[in-house]
Amino acid sequence: MTDSKKDAEATKGMMGETPGEPELNDDTTCGIWFIKGPFLQKFANKKAFVILNGIMGLVMTASYVYFGNTISTIEKRFKLNSRTTGFITVGNDISTLMFGAFITYYAGKRGHKPRWIALGVYTVVLFCILNGLPHLLYGSGEDALMLTSEYGGTGEMNASVTQDILERHNKQMLCQNKPGASVKCVEEDGGYGPTIILFAAQFISGLGGSLYYTLGTTYMDDNIKKSKTPALISISYFIRMLGPAIGASLSGYCLSLYISPKLHPKINNRDPRWLGAWWLGWIVLSVAMFIMASLVALFPRHLPRAYVRRQQSRQSANETKTDEAPSIKDFFVTIKRLCKNKILMCNNFAGIFYLVGYMPFWTFGTKYAEIMFKQSAAKASFVTGTIGLGFAAAGLLSSGLVLSKFKPSARKMALWNVFVSVLSVCGLISYGFLGCLTDDQKGLSETSNELQTTFECNADCHCDFVKYSPVCSYGETFISPCHAGCQNYVTFPNGSKIFTDCSCVKNQTASGDPLPSVANPGPCPADCEGRFHIFLAIVCVLKFFGASGRATNFLVAMRCVDEKDKPASMGFGSFLVSLLAFIPSPIIFGYIIDTTCLVWGRTCTGNGNCWLYNAHQLRYVLCFSAAFFVGIGTLFDTGVWYLVKDLNVFDEDEDEGKDDTKTGKEMQDLKNGKPKYEIVPKEDKNVKS
Repeated sequence: MTDSKKDAEATKGMMGETPGEPELNDDTTCGIWFIKGPFLQKFANKKAFVILNGIMGLVMTASYVYFGNTISTIEKRFKLNSRTTGFITVGNDISTLMFGAFITYYAGKRGHKPRWIALGVYTVVLFCILNGLPHLLYGSGEDALMLTSEYGGTGEMNASVTQDILERHNKQMLCQNKPGASVKCVEEDGGYGPTIILFAAQFISGLGGSLYYTLGTTYMDDNIKKSKTPALISISYFIRMLGPAIGASLSGYCLSLYISPKLHPKINNRDPRWLGAWWLGWIVLSVAMFIMASLVALFPRHLPRAYVRRQQSRQSANETKTDEAPSIKDFFVTIKRLCKNKILMCNNFAGIFYLVGYMPFWTFGTKYAEIMFKQSAAKASFVTGTIGLGFAAAGLLSSGLVLSKFKPSARKMALWNVFVSVLSVCGLISYGFLGCLTDDQKGLSETSNELQTTFECNADCHCDFVKYSPVCSYGETFISPCHAGCQNYVTFPNGSKIFTDCSCVKNQTASGDPLPSVANPGPCPADCEGRFHIFLAIVCVLKFFGASGRATNFLVAMRCVDEKDKPASMGFGSFLVSLLAFIPSPIIFGYIIDTTCLVWGRTCTGNGNCWLYNAHQLRYVLCFSAAFFVGIGTLFDTGVWYLVKDLNVFDEDEDEGKDDTKTGKEMQDLKNGKPKYEIVPKEDKNVKS
């Protein structure tokens, strides 16, 4: 029998099919305003909500992953450093910190949860629109346009002066050793405008994200039997976890296109100066998010079968309790009660330290793959997102099915989380020994890990404000033709060019034979595929096992608090995570990443974005500090294992079995669609679930 048919039978007495029976009340009716009817009512069941909630989460997480994967491109486009982008990413956590706990408390007490969720997702639609706004306001940027064949013929300037501009641009990259010759500093595009817009987008999304993640989960848990919760929650999480894969695929596709897709760039996407169409995906995501929010708003306050089940339970226990009205006093009393819950607090802090450790790889994951393994932004985004997150989704789904089938004790689930945390620590430590073994950067000191850019051969070249344009000469990479001491260039008929008269390149072989003093555009090629594949394999293993612990964490968090405190506990947990993990971690690790920068893009007001990092130093500092934080989380997971020895997780089936032996007639009546209690008419607003 389908889920909708079961709901129809369970609510038969509510539909007014026989005289004297009340009609379906407002709390269990699908739709809004004039958008109602029997067709919509067919979807008022747990399976429909679980699937829709998962799809909505899929689009939402896709948008967050899309932003993270395009960060390196945004940094290059608007000349931002990692500290600035780290600050931008915490905008949503600041709003969650300020308003999330109280909003979820209020909505959980009195609100129509699906409509609150829809309102939250509409704010994420605005988040998507604002993220694409800087491109609309500031365009592709002159740096990107100068690397295209059509530069000068696209309306930016007259085509008749194109050749002169290109000649001037090429000469600015050369050694300026003539008296009075120097390259002027670069102005930032838009000043602080793009930063403010992107931060505002993140700040707005924090409100919507907290409503979706807390109320969506509690709405499912309220309307699903405890015995079926792990499987259905895992299915919803599984669908949601496909979102990062879709976001990574979308970002990979968009970044493979040039920032102005109609133009023809003269460089390929492996060139560090390549700027992908980072803005394009926000159009797709905003439309999809709007559709999902509009659909979830049509769900009723309570699903009919769950409403019947809850009323039956209350009548059998002679309960007439109504929900307390939300108030500031009750809010703080609830928070105090949650703070005294040792299991909840240990579980929260275990998650917090786990998130702190993994935050740099989630926020700067694509950038990490670019730096460590010389991958293009498009490939790093696609591969790490689709393959790694596919394993995470598989781990989550399989764990939910195992939990539903075998129903392990809370202690066994907590012990599994300890194992997952220990495995994560080992995996993060192994990251520290994986990287591309290339030491081709000219001037990089092996002892001080610093980059020397000024030599006797280019001391008079005035290279301070020359843009990052790497060139390769006989296995050595220079950060620009100017730093290589190149004074001229030759353009071939096919459009390629070579820099000549380079005073800093090798001028003879080991045997003393002379070599031409030339350099080719672009960094020297490096074969990093083998180590990148090893890194990817470890990522997949960690994501599979890490995701398998999400269902157990959720069950512990839901079962260790009273039913009335579940929305507040979720909101309070989001508050703690934002305060202690999501806000400080991107800023701290963004600062750590910036300290390993070797080549900064110079602007008139200081440093812009970083073009070249010390990969060895970055790898050690980032990976070992991340392993340290996850290690602390392991201690809290151990504390949860010790405290949950008396916690019941799967107790509903046992209770139902006892009820079945007591009143066989009542169960038979229920099967025939005859509830053993009288449903409260829709005009009676005093009974709430």
